[in-house]
Amino acid sequence: MTLHVHRLWVLLSLVGWLPFAGWCQSGDAAAAKPSVDKAEAYYHFAMGHLYAEQAMNFGNRGDYLNKAIEHYKQAMKADPNASFLAEELSDLYLQSGRLRDVILELQDNLRQNPNDLNSRRILGRIYTRMLGDASQGRVNTEMLKRAIEQYQFIASAEPKNVDVWIMLGRLYKLAQDSVEAEKAYKKATELEPDNEDALTGLGMLYSDLGDTKTATEVLRRVAEKNPSPRSWMTLAGAYEQMRDYRAAASALAKALEMNPGNVDLKRALAQDLLLSDQFDQALKLYEELAREDPKDAQNFLRMSQIYRQQRNFAKAREANERARKIEPNNLEIRFNEVNLLEAEGKTAEAIEALKDMLNSTAKKSYNLGEKNNRAALLERLGMLYRSADNPEEAAKAFRQMAELDPAYGPRAASQIIETYRLARDYAKAQSEANAAKNAYPSDRGVTAVRAGLLAELGKTDEAVKELKSLLDGKGDREVYLSIAQAYERAKRFDEMAKALDEAEKLSTTPEEKEAIYFARGAMYERQKKYDLSEAEFRKVLAMNPNNASALNYLGYMFADRNVRLQEALELVQKALDREPDNAAYLDSLGWVYFRMGKLKEAEDYIRKSLQRSPRDATVHDHLGDILWAQGRVREAIAQWQAALKEFSAGPPSEADPAEIAKINRKIEGARVRLAREAPATAPKH
Repeated sequence: MTLHVHRLWVLLSLVGWLPFAGWCQSGDAAAAKPSVDKAEAYYHFAMGHLYAEQAMNFGNRGDYLNKAIEHYKQAMKADPNASFLAEELSDLYLQSGRLRDVILELQDNLRQNPNDLNSRRILGRIYTRMLGDASQGRVNTEMLKRAIEQYQFIASAEPKNVDVWIMLGRLYKLAQDSVEAEKAYKKATELEPDNEDALTGLGMLYSDLGDTKTATEVLRRVAEKNPSPRSWMTLAGAYEQMRDYRAAASALAKALEMNPGNVDLKRALAQDLLLSDQFDQALKLYEELAREDPKDAQNFLRMSQIYRQQRNFAKAREANERARKIEPNNLEIRFNEVNLLEAEGKTAEAIEALKDMLNSTAKKSYNLGEKNNRAALLERLGMLYRSADNPEEAAKAFRQMAELDPAYGPRAASQIIETYRLARDYAKAQSEANAAKNAYPSDRGVTAVRAGLLAELGKTDEAVKELKSLLDGKGDREVYLSIAQAYERAKRFDEMAKALDEAEKLSTTPEEKEAIYFARGAMYERQKKYDLSEAEFRKVLAMNPNNASALNYLGYMFADRNVRLQEALELVQKALDREPDNAAYLDSLGWVYFRMGKLKEAEDYIRKSLQRSPRDATVHDHLGDILWAQGRVREAIAQWQAALKEFSAGPPSEADPAEIAKINRKIEGARVRLAREAPATAPKH
């Protein structure tokens, strides 16, 4: 044993005792430190360390643990300032399983000597280890309170102890005391401005509080100052909370560069690349992951999802089948089949596949996870029925969500209101909205959907009043956007602009800013301020060149004014590459071709649009113009009449008197032309 002690003594000499001894003795504590016997401390620490190793080697043998504990106690007496000894001693106590006796002994020590910092360190560490599983929401609040009390005392005695302030920050955060947690982390950063743990804790605190802008600034500072896989991953997590998946992917790429063999990092990067529409890069990573682990169904599922986005349905189906062979009962894989059928335009088959999923997983009772999954499937079924223009079956599916669990009632009610609104059955929509308001008077989602319906029906002030009741400092950005939309329907653009300005102040992520610029661009276009409108859409495309809505809107705006038609064609085609079945984009492309004089192509795309959106008055009007240009007068009149019918069936907010008058003039002119042509074409008797 002497030889082992000698070796440990040499090791201590090499690493240096002083850094350990000085770990927590800066500042006020250092000024009042008791007498120290370094040699005695060396000896007892070495012996304690050896006995602790022996205890570990022999299954926590009690006699070895007791000897280790006693030697650590003696080492602490010889050098009370070596605070790391308290940390190691507390671990031994936890290992011994005699916590109740230890806690009572330490509490008795503090009654006799309240300034015994080592007893407080050990108690604080023990209490911290007894907190429970915070990730599962199971925290022992009494232990948390006791731990905070101990570290508060230590911090007051050692105000320059960075590690104590960091621990306090973590404990306060766990106690949901964000004010004190921020103070503790800031105190630590004042003492050590570049301390990674303190800055990371502060950044995550801001993230939890919803201040994502400040959170990412702090965490980026950590990652750039002390680059490590951990710091880049933490920054990526903050970006993910902001839904800035492109920035998250960039951070994870840096983490992977530093740890290229980490499979979890590669998988996380692939996911963020997928979520940020960087499909080629994501596909490459998933292919690598699939080669490394051909039995992981998730890799093939993600590959299928990417191929589906790229409209490569054959490969999407092949990858999904490989995933299903590995996990035949996996709901996510079966759900991907539903999405694949819908993307192929096979809505009826998608509905049947989804109904089969629901039937095959039906039970008398469900746990919480199963309820959530089933509710999501029922909601998707309702939306499929809605897209198939079957509002009654859609409403039936949504009602089953509330039958499954009343907690889903508000969301189901909101979807039913939307279903009847989109079907232009305003009587049922209003009836459902009023019933939902009575049933869920404080639900934000129900209030917002009902307000949207009121705005569409021309009851703008009533809608805005309901929306303003939701302003509470939490979800205000979305509320202001809804208010802007209500004012847009009423063409009250000055008030719309003010609401957008308020929403912009609360926008932090690129996606949020894109939405503001897009809404403002649409507002300017409706005011015929085309240069200002284009500038806003260019902002969107500068941030996200693949924003299909902005590409389409800008291209359609050019076509409608009959300017820059080649650029309009390129913009709308790019939008359709992203969303090939989008009815609005198909109409836009048809209108571009009409302006270019390509009437056959124009008619083809407009008719495709009508197949997907048969109640769109503007599309009927466009088709009427195309048919008129081809000399098909009677067919043109039929389409213009269909446009008038849809305008009259639609909400008051969409009934543009000038547009309706223009269509009526076209019908009158067409009838005059028919009357003039009738004698020349009438058969001779």
